[in-house]
Amino acid sequence: MTTERTEDYLKVIEKIIERKGYAQVKDVSRELELSSPSVTGMFKKLTKMGYINYEKYGGVTLTPEGERIAKCTMEKHSVIRDFLQILGLDEEIADHDACKIEHVLAPETFDILTKFVEFINMREEEPYWLEHFAHYHETGEYINCKPSAKDTCPIHGKRKE
Repeated sequence: MTTERTEDYLKVIEKIIERKGYAQVKDVSRELELSSPSVTGMFKKLTKMGYINYEKYGGVTLTPEGERIAKCTMEKHSVIRDFLQILGLDEEIADHDACKIEHVLAPETFDILTKFVEFINMREEEPYWLEHFAHYHETGEYINCKPSAKDTCPIHGKRKE
């Protein structure tokens, strides 16, 4: 079982490798806002755990297991961030919170969040109930607007599907 810290390191290494083709201590140090000696110490631990290949004063690469963990963590982050943005959170807050939540989700929770985000993203238009939720969040006013051919939504005045 990996720790939050391990997942964060692997995720950052993967992002740097994707961006520039390789990662070094200074890159990870800058990204995580840690000292180079701290990163070097963690690199030694990650090497012993079998997650990275590291040569002192050289670059670092992920092992297949390290890459699997990094990509899984990045996928969780992406789904959680998207979910929080669907709820109406600002991108920066959603990204920050996703960083924390990605480490503690049960697989069942992650699966249902993934399906929800996929479901919402498949639609051509935003579901009317998301607009109703946004209205409720902003005003505290609940609009009981049932979808039927006769109803008109008081929030945006157009007929619902």
